[in-house]
Amino acid sequence: MKKSFLMLAGLALFTTAANAQDVTPAKPKTEVEVRDNGTVKTTTKTGKTNAGAALDNTKDAAGNVLHKAGHGVKRGAQKTGHVVKRGAQKTGHAVKSGAQKTGSTVKKGTQKLEAKTE
Repeated sequence: MKKSFLMLAGLALFTTAANAQDVTPAKPKTEVEVRDNGTVKTTTKTGKTNAGAALDNTKDAAGNVLHKAGHGVKRGAQKTGHVVKRGAQKTGHAVKSGAQKTGSTVKKGTQKLEAKTE
């Protein structure tokens, strides 16, 4: 529990740092190239460097990790709740059947005693 909490806190700090470094790119540059066959190729550069792209990818990946971790916690809680509920049902059934067996045994014993005393 302590390790998972520390991991989630570390991821939260990491994503906060990544958001703080998010910088909007400068004006996009468009280059137009005419090929030999007459077709036109348009290339737009946003000015984002490899480091900037890696930062965006890291931010997305961290969000995915947090989402998956949250889903795992939720699923674990559902499974635990189901196990607890099922255990309670089984315990209740065992208590009920045990009480019935005890009651029938007592009834038989009482009948035997009555038969002996008569």
